[in-house]
Amino acid sequence: MVNTYDWQSLLTATAYNRFPEAPHRPVIGITGNYGENLCKLAEGYYKSIQKAGGTPVIIPPLSDVDTIVNTLDHLDGLLLSGGGDYDPHYAGEEPSPLLGTINQERDLPELLITQLAYNRQLPILGICRGIQTLAMTLGGHVRQDISDIQTLNHSQQEERHVATHSVIVEKDSTLYNIYCGGRSEECGMRIVQAQKVSSLLTPHSTLLTLNVNSFHHQAVDDPGARFRVTARSEDGIIEAMESTEYKSIMGVQWHPECLEDGEPIFRWLVGEAEAYHTVGDIHRRVLTLDSHCDTPMFFPQHVDFGHRDPRILVDLHKMTEGRQDATIMVAYLPQGQGDAKNYADSIFDQIEDIVARHSQYVALARTPADLWQHKMAGKKSIMLGIENGHALEGSLDNLRHFARRGIVYLTLCHNGDNDICDSARGTQTHGGVSAFGREVIRELNQLGVMVDLSHAAESSFYDALELSQTPIVCSHSSCRVLCDHPRNLTDDQMRALAEHGGVMQVTLYNGFLVKDGQATLDDAMRHVDHAIDIMGIDHVGLGTDFDGDGGIIGLANSSELPHFTRQLLKRGYTEDDIQKLWGGNFLRVMQQVQAMSNK
Repeated sequence: MVNTYDWQSLLTATAYNRFPEAPHRPVIGITGNYGENLCKLAEGYYKSIQKAGGTPVIIPPLSDVDTIVNTLDHLDGLLLSGGGDYDPHYAGEEPSPLLGTINQERDLPELLITQLAYNRQLPILGICRGIQTLAMTLGGHVRQDISDIQTLNHSQQEERHVATHSVIVEKDSTLYNIYCGGRSEECGMRIVQAQKVSSLLTPHSTLLTLNVNSFHHQAVDDPGARFRVTARSEDGIIEAMESTEYKSIMGVQWHPECLEDGEPIFRWLVGEAEAYHTVGDIHRRVLTLDSHCDTPMFFPQHVDFGHRDPRILVDLHKMTEGRQDATIMVAYLPQGQGDAKNYADSIFDQIEDIVARHSQYVALARTPADLWQHKMAGKKSIMLGIENGHALEGSLDNLRHFARRGIVYLTLCHNGDNDICDSARGTQTHGGVSAFGREVIRELNQLGVMVDLSHAAESSFYDALELSQTPIVCSHSSCRVLCDHPRNLTDDQMRALAEHGGVMQVTLYNGFLVKDGQATLDDAMRHVDHAIDIMGIDHVGLGTDFDGDGGIIGLANSSELPHFTRQLLKRGYTEDDIQKLWGGNFLRVMQQVQAMSNK
């Protein structure tokens, strides 16, 4: 009797009962190996991803950038698989006599896909060759052969499922948390004291050891600035590293897909991919607006907004990678700028030229409705603002001129008193808002242009708050109680701003977040959380000050803005809250102000 296989019953029991779609599982792309004119992959990779709850797909080694970009658009995570040596010419080095078999067919494709995935904040796990791919791509260095420095056998002859040596894992690391949940008493692995290996990792901390396999003669010997070492073997070879930039990127030198206890690493990747997917979904639904960027300051360097220009923090590529819908570009006027009105006009002329040259992808917006219309059309939006009322040259006619050009706010002053008001960095020339400044505020109300009090002295702030018939904004300010800087708002100012219906946009300027050292995403979130505690969820947002010296670790440019959303989700903010913080509050004020001009 012939055996039969009832494969249709599987459909009936699973897929057909879940019509029209299966439950979502994060899609993880796995770079394929190459040999004998075949793209191939060891089963451990894709089976481990599937077991961890992901959907594995194999990425062939193709170096066509358009193909890679289209592939990445469908992925939630990336696994860089193991394989042969890298051609050292990609690192500007001549081959060592000890170099193994290189795999030129996959070298360039994997360097390209890693860089592009990094730009998009995609979660990445590098395994064996994969950790070396991360270093080769992102500023680290790979030693061509470790035979002269190793004391352990890093190319075992045993089966792949056999663990032949241990690695020492630093406690304050993603890898430690994967296995121990941050609490050593929950960890089934052996815990050791750092005093035994103080030359390897951070001294005087509790460390974890993992038993691993080993199949390599190359290794990362310098992770570069974007990574930190989180595990070493007892002979000092780097065995794991992770991102220092709040990116979900980790590399391990061993092969966890072959080990019995390797599953937690794949669960980490799939979990990070799920979070990436969730953030992407939110960004598709909400409108993301940065209320202050200074990219026009770089126009004299002939930057190219249509390319991923390394000289600027905001361009079409970075906005796309970061799923950012809109930004308010300001014409910044230095305090002593001559011919100020024409200078501001020249900046707006250049912005309009950028929009005209890239009209398929970006458009100028004047109203909140414009922003939503552009988002639905798949376009980015630029709004116009002026930073420093010095641009008016003492003339209300010039203010009316700029309103016709489409500015949505005027920052009354900058780092010095002007003829409108006193600055937080000024000398109290007027004792607050000047007589001319009072006229300016009244005219701004009539024209439907927001009054921006970032940079203003406290006296100017309270004067403007009382004078304005519409709510005011602080387009890029932070909390003075957390960073004592005169440019930041006191808690009393924040309460008063909220009581009058206004909004404070937390800025990413290093010196306004921390007094000393390098500010991080965590520092920015402390300011956001504090502002919400004081003002309420309806009065806070984000004004990065990108290209005006804004940008911090974790939020370094527009491509990294999804990290802000991820942090909001971690803190329990709802999607409605996230929309408010991502520009909804700011746009509510803009709508109120613009409505006043139509009465």
